[in-house]
Amino acid sequence: MAQINPSILSADFARLADEAKAVEGADWLHVDVMDNHFVPNLTLGVPIVEALSRATSTPLDCHLMIEDADRWAPQYVEAGAGSVTFHVEAAAAPVRLAREIRAKGARASMALKPATPIEPYEDLLPELDMLLIMTVEPGFGGQSFLDIMLPKIRRTRELISRHGLELWLQVDGGVSESTIERCADAGADVFVAGSAVYGAKDPAEAVRALRAKADGAIASAQWACGH
Repeated sequence: MAQINPSILSADFARLADEAKAVEGADWLHVDVMDNHFVPNLTLGVPIVEALSRATSTPLDCHLMIEDADRWAPQYVEAGAGSVTFHVEAAAAPVRLAREIRAKGARASMALKPATPIEPYEDLLPELDMLLIMTVEPGFGGQSFLDIMLPKIRRTRELISRHGLELWLQVDGGVSESTIERCADAGADVFVAGSAVYGAKDPAEAVRALRAKADGAIASAQWACGH
């Protein structure tokens, strides 16, 4: 089954509690944390995550596009995140960090920028609950999906299957009704969608439509046969 995680990066920041309620049928609420160092944009931090966790029953999926992830990531678990994603490019000790996130009670996830290959991190996969393949350069919402990431998604799914892992494979960047089926066919099962949800007239209906398209593609995908 596909999971749809609307990104509040595309929501109205002045009405975050209302925007969270508008997508209550979603599986997770994706929270993009940017520090203007790791990526050239500045968004929100721990206090907003704490406030959001009180304002919605939808679990929070925090994507940390920040430097010094080893220091900051555990604080987002304490702030109420149910899943915390750190970038491997920003983590000094990714295995130790993943274990600390899990020990604090959240799902541990690792993200890869478009130019970062998956193969060097194959041995880390059992330490994770989710892997995020960025399908745009991180830093800004509303970017166009990078088709050249599809082979990387396929290779990642093959590694997950080879090791027999129950590891979620998330994609983030340019996910819409026109791209989600290709991502699902390649091996993704968790989808971050920003403008495709919050730019729609009915965000809740947009979530349902995206999930239906992804579920249809997964049902006929070669990787999911017998999954």
